[in-house]
Amino acid sequence: MTETTDDPAFSDRSDKPVHLADADELDAFVADHDLALVDFYTKGCSLCQAIEPVVGNVARATDAAVALCNPRDDPPLVERFDVRSVPTLLLFEDGELVGRMAEGFQGTDAVVEFVESGGET
Repeated sequence: MTETTDDPAFSDRSDKPVHLADADELDAFVADHDLALVDFYTKGCSLCQAIEPVVGNVARATDAAVALCNPRDDPPLVERFDVRSVPTLLLFEDGELVGRMAEGFQGTDAVVEFVESGGET
């Protein structure tokens, strides 16, 4: 289960992914964190379900704030971030998109390395 942005402490929680409902929440989340990893997923996607515990592990293992975002909740996000498949992990540093990982399921070690390398794969 994920935290929601209704929780006033969501921006201070770095150990659990939070759920972002739309572009406004995503923009605020990215702006509020020096390093942010956003997992774009859809309900019913088995790879997305499998990677959710991985992003939780990444939240605990790195300095990145981690969030989940279903682009079906705000379809313009698909075009804005060129999301062609799910899961897609986007890494933001100081508000700028610096990395993308969209190769299907990735284990904790691979995603931690992605985050720690600043988005280089």
